[in-house]
Amino acid sequence: MVPCNGGICVQAILCICLGLAGSVTGDSTPKCDLLGSSEKESVMEKAVIQKLAPLRTINFTTTVSVGNDSYVYSFRVCNNVSQDLSSGLIQYNEKSKETVVVGRITDTHVFSGTDWIFLTYRGGDKYDSHCSKESRKAMVMISCDRNTLAGGFTLKSEENTKETDCLYLFEMDSKLACPPEESHLSVGSVLLIVLACLLALYLIGGFLYQRLIVGAKGMDQFPNYSFWQDLGTLAADGCDFMCRSKPRNAPAPYRGVGDEQLGEEPEERDDHLLPM
Repeated sequence: MVPCNGGICVQAILCICLGLAGSVTGDSTPKCDLLGSSEKESVMEKAVIQKLAPLRTINFTTTVSVGNDSYVYSFRVCNNVSQDLSSGLIQYNEKSKETVVVGRITDTHVFSGTDWIFLTYRGGDKYDSHCSKESRKAMVMISCDRNTLAGGFTLKSEENTKETDCLYLFEMDSKLACPPEESHLSVGSVLLIVLACLLALYLIGGFLYQRLIVGAKGMDQFPNYSFWQDLGTLAADGCDFMCRSKPRNAPAPYRGVGDEQLGEEPEERDDHLLPM
């Protein structure tokens, strides 16, 4: 036996214990185990699991009544939901106080579509008599809902009347199942935004130049003021020319009655009224 100093031995033992505890804790972290070894797992499945990572810490529950029995289903995404570190979805009978593992995260399958994700836990506790006493299986359909991180966890159906391939089907909503939002700006909108930015740059830059470099005051600070003033006049003339329905020098349709239009009245003679 190798002799050692007491203090040094104690420190060495503490370091070894802490290292072993850290390694055990790191290796025992619950997580979804996909089909195949870690090197041969599907890249697409890994991407979907990573997409669902924000839901790992949330515990989802739903209660279902069947006759006189009431069952509480608890579910977590790639995390244990009970003392059994492999349990991903369990069923708890409130009457008999029994817990059944419906699916385990150690046998996970996942695939996705445009706006949905299917997460499957297999390897649950075996049925007692029906479904050929096979292991239970849970399928959770996650549908797109941009208004919530996660919610609406419910049991849709339990298929246990077949010979094999029985399952529990659940559904829930989450914005994590939604596709990336596309830009709704059209080409015209983009062009208008670019033009607005260029106009703002022209006005601000021109104003600063006229003010600080040229030393202009008042309206002369406006960039190219004389050009825009002439352009406005030309535009007004063009509009006047295009929109008027008659020339400016056309005679007015109504004229006042002058003396020249009355003409000369015949002279009235009253000689015949004089006495003879």
